[in-house]
Amino acid sequence: MPLYPISRFCLAPVMRPQWTWFPWAQCQDSNPPDPDQDREKIWAELFDELDINKDGHIDILELRTGLAGRGLSKRSVERIVKAGDTNQDGVLDFEEFTQYLRVHEKELKLMFRNLDKNNDGQIDAAEIQHSLRTVGVEVSLKDASRILQRMDRDGTMTIDWNEWRDFFLFKPLTNMEDVARYWKRSMMLDIGEQLTVPDEFTEEEKKSGYVWRQLMAGGIAGCVSRTGTAPLDRLKVFRQVNGFIEFKGNVLNSFQYMIKEGGLRSLWRGNGINVLKIAPETAIKFTAYEQIKKMIRSRNESRSLRIHERFVAGSLAGATAQTAIYPMEVLKTRLTIGKTGQYSGIMDCAKQILHREGLAALYKGYVPNLLSIVPYAGIDLAVYETLKFAWLNRNQGLADPGVTVLVGCGAVSSTCGQLASYPLALIRTRMQAQASLKGADKPSMVALLQNIVTQEGVAGLYRGISPNLLKVIPAVTVSYVVYEYTRIMLGVDIEGRRGVGVKG
Repeated sequence: MPLYPISRFCLAPVMRPQWTWFPWAQCQDSNPPDPDQDREKIWAELFDELDINKDGHIDILELRTGLAGRGLSKRSVERIVKAGDTNQDGVLDFEEFTQYLRVHEKELKLMFRNLDKNNDGQIDAAEIQHSLRTVGVEVSLKDASRILQRMDRDGTMTIDWNEWRDFFLFKPLTNMEDVARYWKRSMMLDIGEQLTVPDEFTEEEKKSGYVWRQLMAGGIAGCVSRTGTAPLDRLKVFRQVNGFIEFKGNVLNSFQYMIKEGGLRSLWRGNGINVLKIAPETAIKFTAYEQIKKMIRSRNESRSLRIHERFVAGSLAGATAQTAIYPMEVLKTRLTIGKTGQYSGIMDCAKQILHREGLAALYKGYVPNLLSIVPYAGIDLAVYETLKFAWLNRNQGLADPGVTVLVGCGAVSSTCGQLASYPLALIRTRMQAQASLKGADKPSMVALLQNIVTQEGVAGLYRGISPNLLKVIPAVTVSYVVYEYTRIMLGVDIEGRRGVGVKG
């Protein structure tokens, strides 16, 4: 089939040209050509653009390169090639490419008509809300409007067929359940501070086993992320506990001191229990979150929670999980700052604390730890949502943010949350370490705060924050990458469906 330049079928200018999701203009004519022929010409242009090496075929690498920045995962691109590759040679020729798009557009057309309940050729927020409810996903009208804004290129707060088709043309979705999961997709990033509250899951997802695979992927990502950044985490705790009066060295001196005292391996001291507490913390937080949501909904179990209600539920779930696993936090701090040979392991550390200080010592610093949950979770969530929707508003017509944007939003929001809650985290760590370093001197939270400000100044409340900020970007990046690959291994792809085997 010959390739037609745009000027061949954009014969007449219009006052408000409608731009497709691609960098080609969709023009109107007083005598418009046959729609099928027009689409064939556009597909030919698109195939030529994607066929980078001009060999008449498109492989996975070319497809990923040509569609970079569209929010497509490697898994999604592989599914496109697998669906269109009729002769099983691992690439798409022009006929296979156009046939895939032809079939996919028909599927998208059926979904559009199912959404368009009043048959006016437009989809509004209420229709999105209704359609998602029919597949078991409850969203508020405000959230449905936000979903709509992602696809609304002309600012009418409705979606026509062209906007719907262009947005989902390279999304391997086949039904409304796929679309619903795509819209509610979320990340479970863990940088070793506060675990995010799990996303809302449908009853179907809970029964199918999707939930535990999602949580397991997040847990594994957290283990790898925490282990990779453990030296920075130990450095942070070391500088938090050893105030300016006791240790006046800089970050490099602190590293050198720890290596000299216990060798390179000592940089991972305390990481074992830091990893072990991920599973119980995640399980307790998720269970508590579900129960608290039911209490908030009261008798109206189908009601969708508002933003402030989800924040309250998340904060209470976090407090519940922290209360249950807090002794492990104390053990982690003691092991982290312990000298070489001081403890033979986790159980030995627990026995020594109980024998010398009693059960109450396992809850030292509990109050400032609980107080830090609210500013951290609130600011982290608010900044993340603000940045993400700011990007979506500036890039209307594009797909979901790609990896770089999401990781960037996560890193910035986490940093802001830490800046707000760090003084409380520092006081918590000092209180956890009091018995081993301070002897009989055990000031209260308020007294400790006054001592720090008096002896070290306001800057003392942020002692150790440098390594904490340094670990944010690598921790978030590692967590995200491991999370996505683990989901694929567990059979849950980026859209939240059970994966199928993909060749290559």
